[in-house]
Amino acid sequence: MKTIVEKYADLLVHYCLEIKPGDKLFIKTTVLAESLLREVYRSAIRAGATVDTDLEFREQNRIFYTEAQSAQLSRVSPLYQLAMETYDAYLHIRAPFNLGESNGSTPEKTKIYQQAHQKASDIYFRRTATRELKRNLCQFPTQASAQKAGLSLEEYEHFVFNACKLYDEDPIESWIKVRKNQQRIVDHLNKSSEIHYRGEGIDLHFSTAGRTWINSDGQTNMPSGEVYTSPVEDSVNGVVRFSLPALYGNEEVEGATLHVKDGFIEKWEATKGIEVLDRVFKVDGTRRFGEAAIGTNYDIDRMTKNILFDEKIGGTVHLAVGQSYLQTGGKNQSAVHWDMITDMRKGGEIFTDGEKIYENGNFII
Repeated sequence: MKTIVEKYADLLVHYCLEIKPGDKLFIKTTVLAESLLREVYRSAIRAGATVDTDLEFREQNRIFYTEAQSAQLSRVSPLYQLAMETYDAYLHIRAPFNLGESNGSTPEKTKIYQQAHQKASDIYFRRTATRELKRNLCQFPTQASAQKAGLSLEEYEHFVFNACKLYDEDPIESWIKVRKNQQRIVDHLNKSSEIHYRGEGIDLHFSTAGRTWINSDGQTNMPSGEVYTSPVEDSVNGVVRFSLPALYGNEEVEGATLHVKDGFIEKWEATKGIEVLDRVFKVDGTRRFGEAAIGTNYDIDRMTKNILFDEKIGGTVHLAVGQSYLQTGGKNQSAVHWDMITDMRKGGEIFTDGEKIYENGNFII
């Protein structure tokens, strides 16, 4: 019988990345994920792939952002650049040592780093939009992430593995069922053009005419469980107060409220962290929305302060300011893509072309 880690590796290699003989796979992670990395490597080699890795060690980010000068911040790893340009698959296994390791950075250093990586980022978005570059972002449980979530490591391991359906007899079959169930929802949404999110703190209208809703079925994120699109950039109108804290890196914003007219965020408020909003909204493209989405993973029922999981919480919706997804038809461009979440489980409703399709956190179609 396979271990949980072996099942996780097989899910990533054979379902998420669909590795084929001759594929070039690039894996980025930390040494804390060695047990999962080893099994992914084994599974990918058996499938006929060639594999290159980028392993991060303890304190690497802190040292870099504390000590690096402009020329070093501006350097893009040749292996990373090559992988984004030419590889077939990219797996990023999050396994942090310390979620505060990057705190030695400054806004100026972060800007230099982001600008230097913009070309590689553009290539990444373009190639992943068509799955020319098959990519997956996943999580390996570590003490740092468990502590952030307010759980013991054992509790957090169970949370992560359960959200990924690894306790199921056949996780791949379970995710295929998710794909089929969500496709019915996506098919309905793709026949609609006017969307209305309404509930406590949210009354937002937008158009999706000419845009595509995507079935996020675990291939690009593991876990997944959401349907998403990019709203027509100048169509968003209304107000949204995000009921869950919005995390930007290691900074937290509570009570973030955005007032939107003709797609442009005219003003914003927060009960905590207003300075983060002030700073982010100075970045080009951040005062328009790049994504509108609905979380559908009901195995994720609590916030763990990790957007990979939080945005998938069944019964929530989220909106992202900044960069759109090319595969949805979105046109907004930005160095930022920041997801913010609101709970719809107590009175929330969604309407498509005037028809109610969702209430109290559940679809009713």
